[in-house]
Amino acid sequence: MEKQQFYYDNKIVKKFMYATMFWGIIGMTVGLLLAFMFMFPELTKGISWLSFGRLRPLHTNAVIFAFVGNAIYAGVYYSMQRLLKARMFSDVLSKINFWGWQAIIVAAAITLPLGITTSKEYAELEWPIDIAIALVWVVFGINMIGTILKRRERHLYVAIWFYLGTFVTVAVLHIFNSLELPISFTKSYSVYAGVQDALVQWWYGHNAVAFFLTTPFLGLMYYFVPKAANRPVYSYRLSIVHFWSLIFIYIWAGPHHLLYTALPDWAQNLGVAFSVMLIAPSWGGMINGLLTLRGAWDKVRTDPVLKFMVVAITGYGMATFEGPMLSLKSINAIAHFSDWIIAHVHVGALAWNGFLTFGMIYWLVPVLFKTKLHSVKLANTHFWLGTLGILLYAFPMYVAGFTQASMWKQFNPDGTLVYGNFLETVTQIIPMYWMRAIGGTLYISGAIVMLFNIGATVKKGSAVEDDLAEAAPLQRIKKGRMLGETWHQHLERKPVQLTIFATIAILIGGVVQIVPTLMVESNIPTISSVKPYTPLELEGRDLYIREGCVSCHSQMVRPFRSEVERYGEYSKAGEFVYDHPFLWGSKRTGPDLHRVGMKYNDSWHFNHMLDPQSTSPGSIMPPYPWLLKNQLDKSQTEDKMHGMIALGVPYTEYEIDRAQESMKVQALQIAENLKQDPSFVDSYLTAQAAAKAKGELFVPIEEREIVALIAYLQRLGTDIKTH
Repeated sequence: MEKQQFYYDNKIVKKFMYATMFWGIIGMTVGLLLAFMFMFPELTKGISWLSFGRLRPLHTNAVIFAFVGNAIYAGVYYSMQRLLKARMFSDVLSKINFWGWQAIIVAAAITLPLGITTSKEYAELEWPIDIAIALVWVVFGINMIGTILKRRERHLYVAIWFYLGTFVTVAVLHIFNSLELPISFTKSYSVYAGVQDALVQWWYGHNAVAFFLTTPFLGLMYYFVPKAANRPVYSYRLSIVHFWSLIFIYIWAGPHHLLYTALPDWAQNLGVAFSVMLIAPSWGGMINGLLTLRGAWDKVRTDPVLKFMVVAITGYGMATFEGPMLSLKSINAIAHFSDWIIAHVHVGALAWNGFLTFGMIYWLVPVLFKTKLHSVKLANTHFWLGTLGILLYAFPMYVAGFTQASMWKQFNPDGTLVYGNFLETVTQIIPMYWMRAIGGTLYISGAIVMLFNIGATVKKGSAVEDDLAEAAPLQRIKKGRMLGETWHQHLERKPVQLTIFATIAILIGGVVQIVPTLMVESNIPTISSVKPYTPLELEGRDLYIREGCVSCHSQMVRPFRSEVERYGEYSKAGEFVYDHPFLWGSKRTGPDLHRVGMKYNDSWHFNHMLDPQSTSPGSIMPPYPWLLKNQLDKSQTEDKMHGMIALGVPYTEYEIDRAQESMKVQALQIAENLKQDPSFVDSYLTAQAAAKAKGELFVPIEEREIVALIAYLQRLGTDIKTH
């Protein structure tokens, strides 16, 4: 049969590859800054948009969606064209995909430091950006499916299965988790509340790791590892088992992030069971990847590309063994909320995602530019800097996590906590934070070495924008199974059917877990004493969200003796029915706050935000001076309350009509409480006199943001009797 000539589009691959390296350096730099803020809390000099709480989601979004996201697109656009023997379906859609994704990243880089956030982990971006993400993702899907339909290669290779599974699952996860009620262009509330919101969020959060950081990278592994090693995939049958078992089981595992919380036990136990099952398909994939290198181990010793890929696959194996282990209740009881989880996450991110991306780039650039890598020695230097960086990052965090867990749970013979002051734990692990910062510095230094090496390689190569290729056109054959063809081989030439089956596989687990929790009221028993937040408390809660306090403080007291002794009565599901979104948190850099209401007086909270070390010696919390100066914006309060009514919160029209008056009365009471502190009165009068002398507008204390935040904090956990 006569072959057709066509051109592969290299331009789009290069664009995504350059974006990967650019945003990778940005995301890692923000992460390194955050690491040093643990030792130097005032490193950013009280600048609101550079505070830890606002930069932390910027770091996670930059490394996940900017660095890893662009790497996925670069690898998919390169490999898919070669595997399907076809140029991408539409150059225009490719460009929209690229520039749309970069615009989303820029929007995130602007809004998150400004405090425009939903606070939901890995889904912090507000509703207009969520819509843009969905649209760009659909553009990517249309381009991918269009290319599959016009392919010249009959059977879909294993990498394509993972790309299709990624597309449909990420779409479902993103849409369902991002259902929110807009209040304004920059503010929305999750349609789910409390326990339901927590389940949907971690169904999304866990599977964002599964289907954004794992399945597309497994597709890249199945393409680039055989290419780099010049060996076929070890086992075709194992790849089939790996794919179908992984996408079916993974979707069930989300509740293991919520063990011992107010989530119903049946949902927790389902999460544990399926998490343990995940070991089999995950390690099946790791074995398939490593054994693909059989007969190529001599090359591994000299080829930096294969070195990166071997460590990446090993990191994947370690992280996917540790994940199921952490989902066991006995281990989760120790690890959750501690730095152990930080170590676990970064083994996956730095080794699996980071190193596979680096290996892919080192392989791609010489191929795309028809030249040799500028310096193998520099690539090896990058490898060792990165490897040492991972070790120096992860091991200290494991030690920190073990230290935290041990100190939090120790009791004296008389039944009191050995370390009753939470800060005793914090000061103990500062040396580990120093080592983490050093490890991060080494890792990003390696990335900078790569940037120079790749730049030099590009400079000496020749840019081939359109790669000439040829292949025979795809011939139509009968619909039924061909002679000698297995059922899966038949499915591999039916992309629509394969996509439908993959969608069904991922929906089963989601439906079984999510629907009963949302629809069956008995799963979330109500508590009559739990009332909606007052208008001032609602505004204070939004400030808590804006400042990213949930990054360091949990609001979930688990039913452990140590936690009840330290914080108070364990948390009940019914206490969160009016919380849109939930704020349970996933890390305790500071103590849990669910029972902090009325534990300290208003003046303590004021001084704690002004100078945390004055009330809590040894604290690594930064000050929040802008909260003490900014006037509270109350212009949207009524709109927020109307929005809450739409979400099922029982505010009355009378309460909304008098919201401004209610806020004034509650704020004046807090202001009076503050004025009982002589030191506050002195500083307040001095500031008032200084403003008057300069002719500046002086904002009364009762109109400042700090008062709303105090109102919210003083409300926490007070709706039920805790004695």
